[in-house]
Amino acid sequence: MRVRLRAVFTGWFCRSRLARRRTQTVTPRRVAITGLGIISPLGLNLADTWNSLSAGCPAIRAIERIDCSGLRFQNGAQVRGYDPLKYFEGGKEAYIDRFAQFSVIAAREALADSGIELTEQLRENCAIVCGTAVGGQASLETGFEDLYVAGRGRVHPLTIPKTMTNAGASQVSMDLRLSGPTYTVSTACSSSNHAIGQAFRLVRDGDAEMAVTGGSEAPFTIGLLKAWEAMRVIAPDTCRPFSKDRRGMVLGEGGAMMILEPFDAAKARGAKIYGEICGSGMSSDAHHLTQPTVSGPARAMRAALRDAGMQPEEVGYINAHGTGTPGNDPTETAAIREVFGAHADKLAVSSTKSLHGHALGAAGALEAIATVLALNRGILPPTANYNERDPECDLDYVPNKPRAARVGAALSNSFAFGGLNAVVAFRAVNS
Repeated sequence: MRVRLRAVFTGWFCRSRLARRRTQTVTPRRVAITGLGIISPLGLNLADTWNSLSAGCPAIRAIERIDCSGLRFQNGAQVRGYDPLKYFEGGKEAYIDRFAQFSVIAAREALADSGIELTEQLRENCAIVCGTAVGGQASLETGFEDLYVAGRGRVHPLTIPKTMTNAGASQVSMDLRLSGPTYTVSTACSSSNHAIGQAFRLVRDGDAEMAVTGGSEAPFTIGLLKAWEAMRVIAPDTCRPFSKDRRGMVLGEGGAMMILEPFDAAKARGAKIYGEICGSGMSSDAHHLTQPTVSGPARAMRAALRDAGMQPEEVGYINAHGTGTPGNDPTETAAIREVFGAHADKLAVSSTKSLHGHALGAAGALEAIATVLALNRGILPPTANYNERDPECDLDYVPNKPRAARVGAALSNSFAFGGLNAVVAFRAVNS
């Protein structure tokens, strides 16, 4: 009898607490972006990456360090000139997969760029939310080589910690000594945008006083390249988003992180504010594992606008998913037209994948920084390699050359295999 009474009381108590929480009014906070960090095919840091982005210089070249003679494609956007020994001392780099190294390097730069002073309280209330699609591929492939090629019969004892998708977030937590809520989102090519959206909500809703968020990826292993070859979606030469002669995507890699803070707190400490993240939207196509729809991306864009309290006419720029594949580009164009109507003709739309390649789960993070800097600096990065207008892709794609333009608001689109869509909305700080 006592057990039954205790169970009834416990259930009533939990329901009462939940009801009280639902009736409490939480005032959403504005969320400022105060630090940026990046390591990418366009540069080993923020300044070099922006210089290449704003000049419209593609980083797609012949793949290095891998024998691609047996592949149908030879080109990729790799982080070149990278020496892990410059970033990790005491042989620590041997215990961290390349993708997680990129997370740590980008997070360090973003934190330093923010100029924030970390107190113990702030360390405990800082969230880390990262995105990646494939995790530690280099470590995984090394393990397979040990087993099946070298016949060693065993793998490195740290293979699991190095390959797990949360390794990037965990390494950032340990490296920066941040002990708040920390996790990884893995939703293929939408991973980073989902992660950024989650981090935004944690700060906006008061569940975190600061967030480190973004993503990383390092997919250049022969096993994964062969898997992508089998998909028949990789271009044999370069990435030409929205151009009629496009022939597919080009793989990329890298890491990008941003620091999010409550806007009032950032302003009070005199922080440099790059911009404001003001909304995120998510949807699922519920249609097909690889074939996109118009309705799913359109719902995600509408959701981001609604979450941001933003009218479609306020948006001046969209960093498109823009993979350069025959299927994605006309579908994304149609989705933009469905959401923005007549205003779509006034939008500038570009795909920076034509510059830094498609970094899979890190793509949204690289593109979020490109979008924020476009708003902040008043320069829209171009869609490179654009040759010929496609009647099905009839928007202003900022072809080939960067454009000086001050816009007040922008969206960054990420659409993934599996039909999972994530869109993030940004505002310029003076808009």
